[in-house]
Amino acid sequence: MRIEIEPGVRLFVDIEGPGLVPDGPAMRERPTLILLHGGPGYDHSGFKPAFSRLADVAQIVYYDHRGHGRSDRRPADEWTLDSFADDLVRLSDALGITRPIVLGQSFGGFVAQRYIARHPGHAAKVVLSSTSPHLGLARKLAMFERLGGAAARAVAEAFWRQPTEATWAPYRQVCLPLYNTTPARSDEATRRIVFNEAILFASAGGEQQTMDLLPGLARAQCPVLVMAGAQDPVCPLADSQDIAAALPPGLGELAVFDGSGHGAWRDEPDAAFATLRRFILA
Repeated sequence: MRIEIEPGVRLFVDIEGPGLVPDGPAMRERPTLILLHGGPGYDHSGFKPAFSRLADVAQIVYYDHRGHGRSDRRPADEWTLDSFADDLVRLSDALGITRPIVLGQSFGGFVAQRYIARHPGHAAKVVLSSTSPHLGLARKLAMFERLGGAAARAVAEAFWRQPTEATWAPYRQVCLPLYNTTPARSDEATRRIVFNEAILFASAGGEQQTMDLLPGLARAQCPVLVMAGAQDPVCPLADSQDIAAALPPGLGELAVFDGSGHGAWRDEPDAAFATLRRFILA
């Protein structure tokens, strides 16, 4: 379904599982887990069917960011982290969700970090999965070189220094396969809606080049789980360590998955979902 979150702005939303379940003589409310997909320029489909593993403990809300996927297209001047973070609150209000658990993967983690800064009392818990607080180009290039050699480093540097259609094509071919330690399912790519304009806008003229999300993390008021793959080239482990260190004492937890790349739930699903389940139920 498409939910209007403000006049003229509709987001595609899909909901898995009930929010209320029978529990003896009463109805028990379950936590709501809202998933923020990566990209920019992708959609929510990468979360499916993996996150159905959590449908027995939480109601799961999937949605496509403003201008992405099956959501309405919007002008490029609205593709900002502030706007995406505020959309999460607008969507929660439209659906009647209070105190959600929010999980941001990669670019979705940029949004979740800005959400913490702008709306620190809104979430019950936040998960920051395989994400970064800044571009951190030197770290990226070092990891791409370690995993793919000098050729991968050169391709990554060409794209991140000058993101264009011409540099994106080899990056997609050479660098994307290095993101994870297990091969991506072929059907995942075919069912994903990719919006290249958003990818290049964010990488070149958007906030990814200049953002610094660390100061805003000090405003967190809820538990934050930081999940990192030790083999992640695009959001290296050191970035997650910086995020965990920037959170208020007692609120941050860093979970490192040694055999994982970009999204531990892709490479080590049993361990990653066990960690998520514990965090949701704690």
